[in-house]
Amino acid sequence: MRSDIEIAQSATPETIDVIAEKAGIDARYLEHYGRYKAKVDYGALRHDAGKAGDGKLILVTAITPTPAGEGKTTTTVGLADGLSRIGKNVIVALREPSLGPVFGVKGGAAGGGYAQVIPMEDINLHFTGDMHAIGAANNLLAAMVDNHIFQGNAIGIDPRRITWRRCVDMNDRQLRRVINGLGGVTGGMPREDAYDITVAGEIMAILCLASDIEDLKRRIAAVIVGYGFDGAPITAGDLNAQGAMTALLKDALKPNLVQTLEHTPAFVHGGPFANIAHGCNSVMATKLALRLGDYVITEAGFGADLGAEKFFDIKCRMAGLVPDAVVLVATVRALKHHGGAEREDLGKEDLTALGKGLPNLFRHMDNITEVYGLPAVVAVNRFPSDTNAEIELLEAECAERGVRTALSEVCAKGGAGGTALAEAVVRLCETPGTFRYSYEDHLSLTEKIEKIAVRIYHADDVAIAPAARRELERIERLGFGNMPVCIAKTQYSFSDDPTLLGAPDGFTLTIRDMKVSAGAGFVVAYAGDIMTMPGLPKTPAAERIDVDAEGRISGLF
Repeated sequence: MRSDIEIAQSATPETIDVIAEKAGIDARYLEHYGRYKAKVDYGALRHDAGKAGDGKLILVTAITPTPAGEGKTTTTVGLADGLSRIGKNVIVALREPSLGPVFGVKGGAAGGGYAQVIPMEDINLHFTGDMHAIGAANNLLAAMVDNHIFQGNAIGIDPRRITWRRCVDMNDRQLRRVINGLGGVTGGMPREDAYDITVAGEIMAILCLASDIEDLKRRIAAVIVGYGFDGAPITAGDLNAQGAMTALLKDALKPNLVQTLEHTPAFVHGGPFANIAHGCNSVMATKLALRLGDYVITEAGFGADLGAEKFFDIKCRMAGLVPDAVVLVATVRALKHHGGAEREDLGKEDLTALGKGLPNLFRHMDNITEVYGLPAVVAVNRFPSDTNAEIELLEAECAERGVRTALSEVCAKGGAGGTALAEAVVRLCETPGTFRYSYEDHLSLTEKIEKIAVRIYHADDVAIAPAARRELERIERLGFGNMPVCIAKTQYSFSDDPTLLGAPDGFTLTIRDMKVSAGAGFVVAYAGDIMTMPGLPKTPAAERIDVDAEGRISGLF
């Protein structure tokens, strides 16, 4: 089988004007970035871009991820193409890739096989420059903080209590802890600092959650950069940084329009990394898609305990979105991994390991249907190595528990391999749900963390470290206790221990630190050893990427 990039490069795309017309976007709202991608001005959402906005919203999420891969984005794209093939007016709303995974171990995030969004190379690399704009705005604020201190510190920022970090959209463990301001008097004030990967930063979250440019500016002004000598929070607004930062972000705020291999319109805008961020694409892209399409297929990062929880409890809560149905992606290979099979043996038939791994799937499904009250279907993403006996066991065990399944073969067959799933989703959207959140707004931050840990992760208890407890109490004293909680934890387990596979019980979730993201509108709780700056693996994907004399890229996947 040809590689993802070979399939993408052999495609014959429609011009972006044709895709925009298909989506119902007036040409006056398009800002072209070449022939095959464009930004859509936010005026399209504000004014007359289509109907009132009663499209069905379907979230694609997954079981707990493994090195075997689950194919969530691939399924999302293939499902959209499958819906198009059965005559539905559909738009897909995806998240933008980060350069960190592209050059690291995970690869790109444009789908796979014959279920991709294109131009794949552009989307996975610089695209329309959104990541660079977010990084520039973030680092402008960091520069203004240190410059204010250097120039006399009129508002009394305590250099020991600066919380705002610089960022770069690359996996670089060397930047996890740094000392800056060296070089004498003209080099600034020396202090300990750290970098985050751009997509884990608050500016990314703000861009994704903002409803318009005024809301973007208001949120930026509310960002807390540190604390004064008197203990009061210092904001970006105190430094008058919000105007310049918004100027850097004004184009990045506009959703990006591209297409699938089968010419289904696709918005790709913001929001990866649901382990250390909220991991959803932008509210503006989702709402614009809902205004234009009868069915909108969107995704959230990593497993349902992370991406789906944050999609429901943060994004839907803030944006007033009500999802209609959920697709839970699972693979035989990943379930066997959760059942104890070694990675090198995942291509071999192993019904025992598959059976032992199924509780992971059922726990995610129970969370979706019982905690959030939504109808759901399992998309069985079939791999060539899956045997008929394994597929039959998976389907039979799901049927016994009343769990709907649909076979997905979109990677190998594109939309044609997604029509069964598409038909299941259409039926699912006719099933009434009673959507609700996993916790209520009025609860304390501790209670919200406990609700997520117990109801979604199935932990026995929560242990909040003394430093985290002090920060939590300060956050509540400052009036931010009514905010949703964004828990940053490993993506490889329901727990904060990545080695606990399957559906672990009897564990305690440990919260080691807390931070308020006042502009984004949520409080971050850091669980276990999770880090906000990943590192490259021993053999990074970057070593396989090349470009020939004609500018043709190879090695992306």
